[in-house]
Amino acid sequence: MSKIITSTKDLEALCASLREHAFITVDTEFLRDKTYFPKLCLIQISDPDKNAVAIDPLADDLNLASLKDLLCNPDILKIFHAGRQDLEIFYHIFQNVPAPIFDSQVAAMVCGYGDSVGYQKLVQDICHADLDKSHQFTNWGYRPLTDKQLSYALDDVTYLVDIYHHLDQTLQERKRSEWLHEEMSILADVQTYNIEPDKAWERLKLKNRRPKTLAAAQALAAWRENEAMRKNIPKTWILRDDTMIDLAQRGAKSTKDLERIRNFPSQREDSNLVQSVLSVLKQAREMDLGDLPTLPERAKLATDDT
Repeated sequence: MSKIITSTKDLEALCASLREHAFITVDTEFLRDKTYFPKLCLIQISDPDKNAVAIDPLADDLNLASLKDLLCNPDILKIFHAGRQDLEIFYHIFQNVPAPIFDSQVAAMVCGYGDSVGYQKLVQDICHADLDKSHQFTNWGYRPLTDKQLSYALDDVTYLVDIYHHLDQTLQERKRSEWLHEEMSILADVQTYNIEPDKAWERLKLKNRRPKTLAAAQALAAWRENEAMRKNIPKTWILRDDTMIDLAQRGAKSTKDLERIRNFPSQREDSNLVQSVLSVLKQAREMDLGDLPTLPERAKLATDDT
């Protein structure tokens, strides 16, 4: 079998063979610098014997149904490293989250490696090897991929086999396997990946906690999130966070007010944006006092630290 799969027939054959194993290792390559939703460019999978294969989701007429069945098979453990973004991608493609899963970054933390340990560190410590990072910032959307690109991508799932064995054994020896269950259940929960525009404002670093300011921040953040999804562009291409915060705190009511906001385009530059923002801020001002949001305790603590 080729090291890169571009046909539905070959993918179905691969998935049929992988169903015979207790676990598989999985990784993805994607682009997100110019879009809201990640653009999936490559999927890498290995069996426990390190027979690694890449799947090209950009190939014409490739049907991923057999891959969905494999990733959602409850009898096969899926191994990821720092897999939240990979799982998010699969959720948006399949409307389901792969499960059960084992995240080596989380497992490594439980084993004493500290928070957010990198894959390269685990490869060095556990596999006694050095990763080739020369293709770390490659354009995975460009075709054809070179042999060196494929080798680089497949390394991310072959070394993961030994990393999984080592971490799993360590967890069992230290009787810490149960410690992973709560975090893995969160990663495998579809609610983790549901987008809630009305809660987007909670990620803003707001220092002003007046209800009217929070109402404006909530309305602006929800509007920006929906616009970014609709246009499939990064949120910051619509408005930067610091501009949003300034708008919420100043409570702009007119185009002249907007002209005082740093980095905000003028009416002449983008009249649609100007009118949309003024409309959103007007709606926020008209909210009933009982409907005004409050800053969650977790967000307050983060603000207090700044």
